[in-house]
Amino acid sequence: MKDWLDAVKAELGVDLDIDVAGLLDMTKVVAHGVARPAAPLTAFLVGYAAAQAGGGPAAVAEANRKAAALAEQWTTGHRPAEPAAAGPGPAEPIAAGPEAPEPVAAGNEPA
Repeated sequence: MKDWLDAVKAELGVDLDIDVAGLLDMTKVVAHGVARPAAPLTAFLVGYAAAQAGGGPAAVAEANRKAAALAEQWTTGHRPAEPAAAGPGPAEPIAAGPEAPEPVAAGNEPA
């Protein structure tokens, strides 16, 4: 697996030591306590959250810690309350077709 991870990091231009055990532990909790398909998607979200927080090992560790804690809560049935203004979910894609509003060019706004 090390050779694979080294190859992926090189291909993606990532220079970061990976806490493989920590990430695998988190994905194990997600896979068994939430749903198997949620594990790789959660790992993606951990990476994305870490990048938004500035990247680096500390950001990855913090995002991973939060995801693992949430998965543990989920597993024990202590799910957090739904956010008040939740966006579209998987069954509700963001409109991108004819029902999407037309962009308005500057200077052509309706009166």
